Amino acid sequence: MLALARLVRLIASVVVLVIVVAIVLRLAGANPANAIVRDIHDGARWLVGPFRNVFKVTSAKEAIGLNWGLAAVVYLIAGHALAGALARVAPRGGVRTRPV
Repeated sequence: MLALARLVRLIASVVVLVIVVAIVLRLAGANPANAIVRDIHDGARWLVGPFRNVFKVTSAKEAIGLNWGLAAVVYLIAGHALAGALARVAPRGGVRTRPV
């Protein structure tokens, strides 16, 4: 169960990392025609789909920063909360005594 909790935490962290890197690339003005930049943006766009247009602002960069940033925060909180819940229900190793 603890291994599952670690896996959930790792997946949540990777998802957040992809979203944050995509935000930074967009705000920094990275070339969207570059294959690496395009792949990161495509992955992040898929991950933040449910959070599309939560905030409506005039600037595209502000919209991505706010909406995708919200998605990253939600994924971080939800992933770590789920991992914490899994870790709490995991059986704990007690002190074992040797039979006499």
